[in-house]
Amino acid sequence: MEHAITHASHGTTLFFTGVLILLIVALALEEKIHAKKSLIVGLFAAALLLLDGALGLLPFGPITLPNGHTLNMPVYIEAIDWGVIAIIIGSSIFVDVTSRSGLFTWIAIKLTKLSCGDPLKLLWYYGLMTVVFSAVLNNVTAMIIVGSLSAVSLKRLQREEQLLGFLLIEGLLTNIGGLLTLISSVPNIIIGTTAGISFVTFFLKASPYVVVATAATIWLGARLFKINRLSDAEEIAAAKQHVAGFDENDGIESQRFFWFGAIMLGAFILVIATTSVLPVVSSLGMGYVALTFALIMLIRYKHEVEQFYKAVDWDLIGFFMALFVVIHMLEYAGVLDLIGQGITRIIGEDGNRFGVGALLVSAAGFSSVTDNIPLAAMLGKILAAQGTAGDSSLWWSVIFGANLGGNLTPIGSASTLVAVTIIHKHNLKLSFGGFVAKALPFAAMHIILATIYVLVFL
Repeated sequence: MEHAITHASHGTTLFFTGVLILLIVALALEEKIHAKKSLIVGLFAAALLLLDGALGLLPFGPITLPNGHTLNMPVYIEAIDWGVIAIIIGSSIFVDVTSRSGLFTWIAIKLTKLSCGDPLKLLWYYGLMTVVFSAVLNNVTAMIIVGSLSAVSLKRLQREEQLLGFLLIEGLLTNIGGLLTLISSVPNIIIGTTAGISFVTFFLKASPYVVVATAATIWLGARLFKINRLSDAEEIAAAKQHVAGFDENDGIESQRFFWFGAIMLGAFILVIATTSVLPVVSSLGMGYVALTFALIMLIRYKHEVEQFYKAVDWDLIGFFMALFVVIHMLEYAGVLDLIGQGITRIIGEDGNRFGVGALLVSAAGFSSVTDNIPLAAMLGKILAAQGTAGDSSLWWSVIFGANLGGNLTPIGSASTLVAVTIIHKHNLKLSFGGFVAKALPFAAMHIILATIYVLVFL
């Protein structure tokens, strides 16, 4: 290294904590300052890189690889989670190309006909699909697929005004579904591995909460967004007649490409769901899988692939890249350690009921504004250092808090941010503050239910 890393002073850490608060405020005022999220966070990332570097907090110089070779890589490159970026780009392109086969329209119309045109039934179908997809895929891919299907269904039913409610509910449900299995989210893997929780034990303990929280979310969402069942006999008959006229084969231009798209979608879901156990592929990661499937689908349009690159939301990509850099800089400045110290004081040494509940709420609060992956890793280390037993409810407090905190703000998880991006893609207005206001009742309900469940049943 060119120079040693300087340990951040307490004053420096507090200053950078203030910068984090300022960033949250700037994002909340996004519409008032007329700037895109990527630009706002990008400016903060550039400023924090300069500050961290000037204060000697960053490691500079070549990185030595296991084979003895050196790699000169700027610290902001290392800060970015390229796996997440690859998943978003690959999934977006894969979904956009696959949609040209007519497959998503076919699925959407099938579900719409199954609902008989009843909006509430359709919400339940898509809500349950979101939870299942989030459990077996990653949350971002689940949101991209289900969000696309929802838009098609509601357009067919001429109920586009309800799309905002559908997408917001689905975005929140991705984080509920992410609790279902040990491999559904990275925090689950980190905490589950550290605590020694098996796959079966994790599923058995998490599934009752997921079932209750899913039902409660759809029920509350239906009421808040006025997504009601058809009750009038004439209205029901008219809706049935309306959907009966839908032909799911309308959007299929080539039966061969349709079946190819169907097979590839099934293979995509299967490979993504089993990535962690596949030889070689497990090392390459889900991002590799998403990009590879996207490339395979692009072969169908090999002379005009540039049109599909436009399907990628580059503002979203820029936002995530900058956000990863910001979080990395805050970590070097000791902000995450400060959060960890505060949580350690909250827990106490005896792990009493108050500490268990407070840990869950605190983890949810912090994961709503910072990446839940380093937060989960840090809390896992703290609990392990304290000799916390594997069956302690403290581990579950971190698992629930880290996952559910993503429902508090649009930057709390990748899937909620993707949901907001899809909302904007369909010209529906929802600011940072607007998301918080609409999501707060759901997030509060999720955290209260989780706290009761962990304290009483785990």
